[in-house]
Amino acid sequence: MQVENSRVVNLYLEANPNPNSLKFVANFMLLPEGASHDFPNKASAEKAPLASELLEYDFVERVFYMSNFVTVTKKEDVEWEEIRNTLKEHIQSYLESGKPIISELTQDPLFDENDSETVKKIKGILDEYIKPAVEQDGGAIAFQSYQDGIVKVQLQGSCSGCPSSTVTLKAGIENLLKRMLPEIQSVEAESV
Repeated sequence: MQVENSRVVNLYLEANPNPNSLKFVANFMLLPEGASHDFPNKASAEKAPLASELLEYDFVERVFYMSNFVTVTKKEDVEWEEIRNTLKEHIQSYLESGKPIISELTQDPLFDENDSETVKKIKGILDEYIKPAVEQDGGAIAFQSYQDGIVKVQLQGSCSGCPSSTVTLKAGIENLLKRMLPEIQSVEAESV
């Protein structure tokens, strides 16, 4: 017997630069365009039932949702071969059930009416040039603040704790922002 609200779910796995993260990509959108949610611990997943369930596994360190994928970050002492199928089956079964992956969808607008012109430009550059590349790798970047030439961002999903994130931050993001906005002196990542 088929449940009425169930759906056919195809998942494929995609590696990314963080060896401890894996993208589980679905054949449909999980969240509205541009929305993302990062769950670095069980407490943060209170309104995200799928993330909450995944964080119950002792080998799962972090869960991240965006567009049509779920990125799972594992603990370093576990190999993907040992857990990959368990996670894939869990995510697939959950998505097939038709239950929502998050109970409250909130999306911050890109620009705030109180943003300075420089902050608007920074957010625009991050959104147009940086986010697509970071999302391709199973993560996200969020603007946090700008003061005295220093841009602070938050790296989420597979980017959080990725060995190459410092290179991405300094050689990629910082160089691009400095080239496009000479008032930028440096870019720093804030931890969650």
